[in-house]
Amino acid sequence: MSKPEAAQPRTFEQNRTSENILQRITAIRAPRLLRSMELALLVFALLVGLAAVVIIDLTISGKVQTDLLAPGILFVVMVTALHLVVRKVAPDADPLIMPIAVFLNSVGIAMIYRLDLAEELTGWSSGSVRQLVWSSIAIAACIVLLFVVKNHMVLFRFTYLSGLGALVLLLLPMLPGIGREMYGARVWIMIGGFSFQPGEIAKLLLAIFFAGYLVRNRDALSMVGKKFAGIRFPRGRDLGPLLAFWLVAMCVLVFQRDLGTSLLYFGLFLSMLYVATGRIGWIILGVGLFLIGGITASQTLEYVNLRFANWLDPFADPYNASFQMLQGLFGMANGGLTGTGLGQGFPQDTPLADSDYIIPSLGEELGLVGLFVILAAYLLLVGRGLRIGFAGQDDFGKLLATGLAFSIAFQVFIVVGGVTRVIPLTGLTAPFLAAGGSSLVSNWLIVAMLVLLSNSIRNKPKLVIRS
Repeated sequence: MSKPEAAQPRTFEQNRTSENILQRITAIRAPRLLRSMELALLVFALLVGLAAVVIIDLTISGKVQTDLLAPGILFVVMVTALHLVVRKVAPDADPLIMPIAVFLNSVGIAMIYRLDLAEELTGWSSGSVRQLVWSSIAIAACIVLLFVVKNHMVLFRFTYLSGLGALVLLLLPMLPGIGREMYGARVWIMIGGFSFQPGEIAKLLLAIFFAGYLVRNRDALSMVGKKFAGIRFPRGRDLGPLLAFWLVAMCVLVFQRDLGTSLLYFGLFLSMLYVATGRIGWIILGVGLFLIGGITASQTLEYVNLRFANWLDPFADPYNASFQMLQGLFGMANGGLTGTGLGQGFPQDTPLADSDYIIPSLGEELGLVGLFVILAAYLLLVGRGLRIGFAGQDDFGKLLATGLAFSIAFQVFIVVGGVTRVIPLTGLTAPFLAAGGSSLVSNWLIVAMLVLLSNSIRNKPKLVIRS
């Protein structure tokens, strides 16, 4: 018998071929696993919203009603369509971003529906039906953006055009004829019976403009300056952008009477400026400027002074100026740790319980535990946005993702801080939760941008930046 031949060692070429095959298999399977995870989380998020609506129906009416059936089916269809589009356009996108947005959106719809039942509102007059329709429109806008902007680097070409567009949108509410003052702030436009807040879309355009501008001018803003007390401060000639957007924020505060939006815009610019330069001097100067502007406004503008007075002593005028704040605080106190249960509280006693004060409404019926879950969802969404920024392949994408994450974080802090008396109350609404089509559209567009940016982490953009 002949001896069996000894096994020959594998050559370098054979090992390399095997590694390439393994990498190809992994590259094919990874997107499928991500999208399968996303689909499972989307189903869970939708079931949470459905269960909440059923519980509210059984608690208040004793039976399951069909008022939300048609718009609810439309909402589910649009979420499914968005998932299929992401599978095609951004297969390597983060699988947590969209489910978190759907979860928050569904919980907000359930709470608005609960308030509609308390006020016996049905049909188009009910906020929950309008919220479902607006949610579907917002998701449709998200789908369109994913198809139109397949590569986020294309937006870099439109840096200054985005800034101009944001400026135009900010000025629209000041125009006679279409501008409207509602709830004490002139941030709305009315066209054909429909109202809209153009400043919500301006938020997204400003993030694009800030990212593009800072990429082009980062060296001048970060490498020169004088040290004072161990901190390097910028030169006087480089203070132009900071002073310009401080003036924009103050103009929004004075002419549009909107403290929250003013704080959001300036905070967004300041945070992105710090991320781009890494200089704490910008933060010190920016915070100092805003404090000076805020304190001056509180002493000279009556409505800002009233906000500060209610914040410092809400019991000074409990039946008029501070009524809304105290009702929200009492509602959250009534909810306690575990809440009264869906449909068993009295959130309808608080003015604007479905928009500005939806956080206290949820706190009363879901308790502190429920609010922690909602805040954890926001924290996870912001964390994923920051992760996308840190892992980005290009400076523009890094700054844009970070800015979008900061915009959500600032908005949540301003809203939650206002209703809990951490800061003075403002007119902003909780992203995805509160009633309002403008906010839904802008925040779902942010979701689309984060999906595109997360997909680009594994697929390096082919467009070269040329300033």
